[in-house]
Amino acid sequence: MDVSQLAAVDTARAARVLDEVRSAALSGQRMPMAPRPVIGQSWERMLRGGVDPERDFRSGLLSREEVRRRRETSTLRQVLPVLREGLLSVADVARHIVVVADEEGRVLWREGSAPVLRKADGLGLEVGADWREEVVGTNGVGTPAVTGRPVQVFASEHFVRSHATWTCAGAPITDPRDGRLIGVVDVSGPLETMHPATLAWVDSVAKLAEARLRETHVRSLERLRTVAAPLLARAGGRALVVDRHGWTAAVTGMPYTERLALPKSVSAGMRWLPVLGRCSVEPLAGGWLVRAADEPVARAGTRIVLDLREPRRWSVEVSGGAGSWARELSPRHAELLYLLAVRPAGRSAAALAEAVFGDPGRTVTVRAEMSRVRRYLGPLLDHRPYRFTESAEVDILLPEQPDPLFPHSHDRLTAARGH
Repeated sequence: MDVSQLAAVDTARAARVLDEVRSAALSGQRMPMAPRPVIGQSWERMLRGGVDPERDFRSGLLSREEVRRRRETSTLRQVLPVLREGLLSVADVARHIVVVADEEGRVLWREGSAPVLRKADGLGLEVGADWREEVVGTNGVGTPAVTGRPVQVFASEHFVRSHATWTCAGAPITDPRDGRLIGVVDVSGPLETMHPATLAWVDSVAKLAEARLRETHVRSLERLRTVAAPLLARAGGRALVVDRHGWTAAVTGMPYTERLALPKSVSAGMRWLPVLGRCSVEPLAGGWLVRAADEPVARAGTRIVLDLREPRRWSVEVSGGAGSWARELSPRHAELLYLLAVRPAGRSAAALAEAVFGDPGRTVTVRAEMSRVRRYLGPLLDHRPYRFTESAEVDILLPEQPDPLFPHSHDRLTAARGH
């Protein structure tokens, strides 16, 4: 049965069916029908994480000052006009509201039908609220952030019972410069406002927002390129001009590289950078001029620390005779490096796909992700199979409760503390 299609015809019946499915799933009884895979997987995460399906838990709202600070610093601010233009007028007429949350699931903007906004207040869907999946259960803000794809949640597909009067459809928005999640856009409303086409509508607008960010990035590189041309014409040796995120505007004396891995905080002076080794870094308007020193890149005696102690604050730090640098990791890159670190002999693309996705056939996805990892760890990673080089000493810093470290992973291997 396609519940989304049923809901468009008979909302009350669809809600009853889903309530029976949810009740049976939570009690361990035989379900009248299986939940959609994305919903069933979310429920499993909620059960493992200890979310109470009968209790509406709400963490504290952000202060007005913190909401304002996040709004001003969020990349989402650049695409608000796109989101409003694409969603708001229709949402208001259809008795929906539009919710925009940051990458941490905090609601930063909320607009739409006034009566629906008041109903949302009763559910805790307010500006400053925390709608991460692990806090409020399966929902149209937190679940897309975890899965990385659009998700519609209807009636009792919500894990927490009090949200069963609600329907929502959310899509993640990623930064095209590095693929990182920057937020989620969600359209929500009372149960009777559900429509099966809502999800495709929201996803298309989210993709328009990403396209706008991509256009903005390209224009900024073009502006930086006009500054870079005369500088590189006078530069000797290997040099390149990159923007603040490491994307290359122009290069001389060396093969073109799309992006240079930069430390979390960059400052002028002599620095050790992956691939180039020791470099001088000089500030430019909108970026950096990086000149490679003549000394070779050192690989021997390199120490790599994979820091997984704080959830979604994972990082890798590389240190050696030529200096040190650190980089924050996306959840997927952290998981891949963890899987390699706990198996020094290495893993094939198929083995990584099996561990991460439960499907050894997804090697194309794994190879694409590993290609991105090699942009900043290139000299320290071998392939066929993928593994850290023998010259690298790898340490893993784990949280107090490391299992399950990556609950969405299909790999059940856990590293011993102090590995």
